[in-house]
Amino acid sequence: MLPTYFISHGGGPWPYIPDMRAMLATLEASLAAMPEQLPEKPKAVLMISGHWETKKLAVQSSPAPGMEYDYYGFPEHTYSVKYAASGSPEVAARVVELLSAAGMPVDLDDKKGYDHGAFTPMEIMYPNKDMPLIQLSLKNNLDPAEHLAIGRALRPLREEGVLIVGSGLSYHNLRLFGPQAKEPSAQFDAWLQETLMASTPEQRNASLIAWEQAPYARVSHPREDHFIPLMVALGAAEEAVMTRVYHDNNVFGGVTASSFRFG
Repeated sequence: MLPTYFISHGGGPWPYIPDMRAMLATLEASLAAMPEQLPEKPKAVLMISGHWETKKLAVQSSPAPGMEYDYYGFPEHTYSVKYAASGSPEVAARVVELLSAAGMPVDLDDKKGYDHGAFTPMEIMYPNKDMPLIQLSLKNNLDPAEHLAIGRALRPLREEGVLIVGSGLSYHNLRLFGPQAKEPSAQFDAWLQETLMASTPEQRNASLIAWEQAPYARVSHPREDHFIPLMVALGAAEEAVMTRVYHDNNVFGGVTASSFRFG
């Protein structure tokens, strides 16, 4: 059975910008190591990105998705990069089947392209673009309990060779980077590690549902779009052992960030 992951995906199109890539060398190493940690080669990756929200769940269904350059102010060449992985209508249909069986309405979206929450980590994980990639949206209510339930519904995919990855950031306050982010990001990260790795499943879920009570919660996530992907990844692997697979306490001038494997 495959594990699931919550990854901190870095900033903008960082793999295509040498200075940013050097700053995120620890993150790059963790992403590059992920395929080697798996018990088998997946048949596809299902990515839940903090950059795609819909009112009703939607799953990417094109056999050859395009690109979405959903970032601003970066070098011109980053608006023409291509991550030319194939999609998987077959896996998309299975996602719809599982969610529908759990009473969760979901649409197929054959127009959605890869956003940078998906293609930037995949550029490092599977640089040969030979791993099918499908995205699943977040619901725009960003309800933590509901997204844990979405993950539970998707759990059979782990036994069917689909790698589930929640892609966001453990700290995401674009207005508070640099030295001022040091204390809030470190304290929120310490709470997150304690919650994920030193709590019972019942305690962990209760804490995550009430995540706004964590230290510096709303400073770390003024809006929780980059935190909620964790809920989906965890919901699909609630019984699993939690492992921290990435940690850095000085990205973007002072931010502490982490990634986790469930299983």
